[in-house]
Amino acid sequence: MNITRGFTGRPRVDNPGLPPGQYDARDDWPVLSAEVTPDLAPADWTFRIDGLVARPRTWDWDGAHELPASAYEGDIHCVTGWSKFGVRFGGVSLDAFLDAVQPHDSATHVVAYAHTGYTANLPLADVTGGRAWVVWDHDGRPLPAEHGGPARLVVPHLYFWKSVKWLAGLRLLDHDEPGFWEGNGYHPRGNPWEEQRYFGD
Repeated sequence: MNITRGFTGRPRVDNPGLPPGQYDARDDWPVLSAEVTPDLAPADWTFRIDGLVARPRTWDWDGAHELPASAYEGDIHCVTGWSKFGVRFGGVSLDAFLDAVQPHDSATHVVAYAHTGYTANLPLADVTGGRAWVVWDHDGRPLPAEHGGPARLVVPHLYFWKSVKWLAGLRLLDHDEPGFWEGNGYHPRGNPWEEQRYFGD
């Protein structure tokens, strides 16, 4: 597990924009990864959606960039306690990818997985309707590898462990299937405003 400074010893700030138990990381963007950062070039990156869809499909880097550009500007929150305000990501809304594969009516959840094998589970409702993005830019520059570049998932209304780094694909299911951290005691959904950090919260 890779951890950078910013996870301990930081004061909590009385800020109504902070979810419970969080602090403002300000200019820091701490790095926490369950796996070693891969050496993955954009030319080698692919993104696949399969499972309960009418048309399973894989995009390469160029193909993903042909979809309509979209951006997220707002806040992100990590289960370890830090939050960042006014973060800017550029990429494509996940809705554009899902429209191309046509999810079945029976699909209720997704498992997002990385090129490293890391996984996270999410309700389908949490990644549709303009709530999730596949991003490759941060503040107008290529997303750094330690933060998930060349491309990662961003689901900003949930704790950031759900925003899978080095995104490789989504598998649509008709049931909830725990991912890496969920299988190790973390909450199946991870809503920061309800402090859904661990199973049973």
